[in-house]
Amino acid sequence: MSPSTSTRGNVAVPTFRSLGVRTLINARGTYTIISGSRALDCVAAAMVEATNHYVHLDELMTRVGERLAGLTGAEWGYVSSGAAAALAEVTAASIAGADPEQMARLPDTTGMRNEVIMQAAHRNTYDHAIRMTGARIVEVETVEELEAAFNDKTALVAVTGDQAHRGKIPVQAMIDAARRHGIPCLVDAAAERPDVPNRYLEMGADAVTYSGGKCLRGPQASGLVLGRKDLLWAAFLNAAPHHGLGRPMKAGKEEIMGLLAAVEAWVRGRDHDAEWQCWEGYLARIRTAVEDLPSVETAIEQPGISNVAPTLTIRWNPEALQCTPQQIHQELLDGEPSITVHVLKDGLRIMPYMMEEGDDAIIAARLRELMGKPHVLPAPSVLEPARADVSGEWAVDVRYVFGCSAYTAALTQEGNTLRGELRTPFTVSPIEGTISGSAVTWGAVLGYESSRTRYAFTGEVTDGVMRGVVTLGEYGTADWVARPAKAAADA
Repeated sequence: MSPSTSTRGNVAVPTFRSLGVRTLINARGTYTIISGSRALDCVAAAMVEATNHYVHLDELMTRVGERLAGLTGAEWGYVSSGAAAALAEVTAASIAGADPEQMARLPDTTGMRNEVIMQAAHRNTYDHAIRMTGARIVEVETVEELEAAFNDKTALVAVTGDQAHRGKIPVQAMIDAARRHGIPCLVDAAAERPDVPNRYLEMGADAVTYSGGKCLRGPQASGLVLGRKDLLWAAFLNAAPHHGLGRPMKAGKEEIMGLLAAVEAWVRGRDHDAEWQCWEGYLARIRTAVEDLPSVETAIEQPGISNVAPTLTIRWNPEALQCTPQQIHQELLDGEPSITVHVLKDGLRIMPYMMEEGDDAIIAARLRELMGKPHVLPAPSVLEPARADVSGEWAVDVRYVFGCSAYTAALTQEGNTLRGELRTPFTVSPIEGTISGSAVTWGAVLGYESSRTRYAFTGEVTDGVMRGVVTLGEYGTADWVARPAKAAADA
């Protein structure tokens, strides 16, 4: 036995069960927070084979790029550690090119082209990956604004493929404008299908990014980038294993070969028509299980250009069925096995893309059981007369799991209604909320550009001090306390 494969004693293979981590039936979709997709068997085999050998990553990416070009019809391709990583790497390449001096300076873009033109309607949380390079995003809304935005600081035009319907400027017009000005155009198509021929490359885009761990069913920590060879090679030079800004975004030989296997399967191995028929069959079984229940209405909805699979929506009158969508959603999550679906305001949505054989029967039976039994409906919210007046300036201290922040809240109270503004060192955000008895609930949206989080404050007023918990969406919770600003200043 070689030293690289030897172990001392019997080493148990860790499993989710051994860690006490519950596995899910995924009827929601390829979200990273619920671990994306399940890799194809050929992907897992390619990763195991890759891990048993050493290679030079520059040579590997060269050959993989050639292979991806042959499979997809693109001029070239490379593998990133995810679609968001690719956004950062291609942006870095557009700013610094393949110049090691400039690459080393990022995110300091002093003296470099650093403006990225993007439609305001295309902005989203993931363009943080563009900004992290030191780029400044220039928003446009009309063709006239687009044309006027180009200057000697323009480095890139960025497009979000599945937001095309929201903007006033067609994707083709964005790409054409970039080409006229000699500026690269990058399309974020993370959750779209990398079909051949590629729709965006046919339009003239210079780079298109896809998630490797969504519809491709490749490694979760991988991304596919297709486009111009010179731009993509520069993006790779800005990434690991090299030492530019993208060095932390490492795609190892296992991810590279696993993603290549996923693309091989996508182009030449998977029966996409049969997959679609299978999904329709899953939804039909679930639909049949619940559609005869009182007030239930079901519908099959066809997808847009992202997350391309049919979905089933189930809506009902909570009074007639004696349960709410939120109650059923939580009971599905808490049950055994745990089932995750989309919860809507008035119903549930089932996405079959990541469902496995037999999951449809489990979901159908569980939904029938839960929706068929009466629940105690939540009591209507009734506000009590306020027992305190919280109008005025408040010094708000928020203590996170690590670190703390100091804000100022200016509140006005009219009966049970609270309004005002939350002032931070960086911004001012409107506040809306209520007070019921001594219980306060209010919220504000904080963040930067398109990266925004709703801070939902709940707490009690006791002896002239407010304190409680603030919910931060995906970032968990924090403790907060607010004191009248004058008293806090005097303390």
